[in-house]
Amino acid sequence: MGLFSFLTQEIAIDLGTANTVIIHNDKVVVDEPSIVAIDRNTGKLIAIGEQARQMHGKTHENIVTIRPLRDGVIADFNAAELMIRGMIKMINKGSKLFTPSLRMVVGIPSGSTEVEIRAVRDSSEHAGGRDVYLIHEPMAAAIGIGLDVEAPEGSMVVDIGGGTTEIAVIALGGIVCSKSIRIAGDSFTSDIQAYMRHQHNIKVGEKTAEDIKIAVGAALPDIDNPPPDFIVRGPNIMTSLPIEVPVSYQEIAYCLDKSLSKIEAAVLNVLEQTPPELYADIVNKGIFLTGGSSLLRGLDKRLTDKININFHVVEDPLRAVARGTAVAPKNIDKFQFLMR
Repeated sequence: MGLFSFLTQEIAIDLGTANTVIIHNDKVVVDEPSIVAIDRNTGKLIAIGEQARQMHGKTHENIVTIRPLRDGVIADFNAAELMIRGMIKMINKGSKLFTPSLRMVVGIPSGSTEVEIRAVRDSSEHAGGRDVYLIHEPMAAAIGIGLDVEAPEGSMVVDIGGGTTEIAVIALGGIVCSKSIRIAGDSFTSDIQAYMRHQHNIKVGEKTAEDIKIAVGAALPDIDNPPPDFIVRGPNIMTSLPIEVPVSYQEIAYCLDKSLSKIEAAVLNVLEQTPPELYADIVNKGIFLTGGSSLLRGLDKRLTDKININFHVVEDPLRAVARGTAVAPKNIDKFQFLMR
């Protein structure tokens, strides 16, 4: 590290479809929704993170709110760059004489193509990263939970995020078999929107659907300590007159059933590819659920019943990937799986 160590900042970024978390010096310094508000006329950044999320769906024609990431990958290059740059600025609030050069470790989905990986790397470099290392998200999640990824035993991680569900079996510091499907929190949200439209004839926006999911989202129609019904207010599709509809968790469990079955199928698919020795390890240890959508009520029970292997929701699943990504900069020489 030597003389100029204060000129280099090590930061870990978990670029998520729904939330972006930045960890610096083992502290979470930024935890904001991945969304930016941009002025249409000038192309300048107006707001970022939570501020921009509150504007989402409420803008006039001069302001556009963009979610730069779709399905775990960068969909809008400029917006992504503005977002990363804006969030890095949040760390260095104080006015410095010179900006330190950044060493970044960024998480990417395990199923990313060359082009998608390149987009993440380029955005990070444009935003001021001098050394950019990439790490696969399931790997980062496993490190963040505290599993020993270098050990000769198998661990399985299911990371259900906003845009993608990552399922991976990890042993000896590498991913043995994995699958990344684009069914996750966002799909649940759009399922809820569609259900409200068909079933109750009520139009709900993305933000309200998200609130429904958080308030009464469930994976099973019968769960312990059920949440109270959530009252949705909105326009009737036919008449455009306002209506109020109470939504119960049973309804949400019913409308998310299809998407959850696809996640179950993907988990089974990965287990089929798993070598038998590792399979035995996984059955002993259980499977770890991380990511924001793993907070869905009764999800661990539903998966456990279906697959007959114990599923554990880890503590603070929203930040598991970020915590793992933050361990990486300290062990750049040791971890062979970091990509330049």
